[in-house]
Amino acid sequence: MRWPATIPAARAAQDALRGRVDLTDACPAPATVTGLDVAYDPAGTRIAAAAVTLALDDLRVVEERVVTGEVTFPYEPGLFAFRELPPLLDAVAGLTHPPEVFACDGHGLAHPRRFGLACHLGVLTGIPAFGVGKTRLVGTHAEPGPEPGDTAPLLDGGEQLGAVVRTRPGVKPVYVSAGHLISLDHACRLTLALTPRYRLPETTRAADHLCRAALAGR
Repeated sequence: MRWPATIPAARAAQDALRGRVDLTDACPAPATVTGLDVAYDPAGTRIAAAAVTLALDDLRVVEERVVTGEVTFPYEPGLFAFRELPPLLDAVAGLTHPPEVFACDGHGLAHPRRFGLACHLGVLTGIPAFGVGKTRLVGTHAEPGPEPGDTAPLLDGGEQLGAVVRTRPGVKPVYVSAGHLISLDHACRLTLALTPRYRLPETTRAADHLCRAALAGR
């Protein structure tokens, strides 16, 4: 596809694609989850994008792929997908095992324009996708309970955009939102299945490690 080269064109593309988001749950019992993440070099001019597929039963690595390249879109809050999706899609294209569901290091509906990276990825690929963000982009919430699995709704003007999920006791929660072809409840269940030891999903941790190693030349 041709990617927008300007900020106004990117916003127009978001508006055009946003109506295609479908939150019908289309991955009732996935055996694998493919995690996506990117990293930038210190100058912010190069990017590494990784796709790592883990088996859901024991979190072993089934397959991984990483690509590196030049950053081709300006830094603009709310439009990170236009910097990150081109190399991420290249990484996904190199996988030999078809992804069943994507876990993105970022957001889906919990985005100021209701079209975060997980929505964009899901709409373009037709594969279920959800986001697990480290920080909040939009909305307000109460503090979830202290135990793993405790949640609180992430709200904006009375609309629920996602869930604030405690994955480990005594650590900050994460921000889970549906992206495409998955329900919020299912996204939360998968997030908890992917966080048996740490705050962030094992998919995100594995993809982050692969990105950083690629940029370091390891």
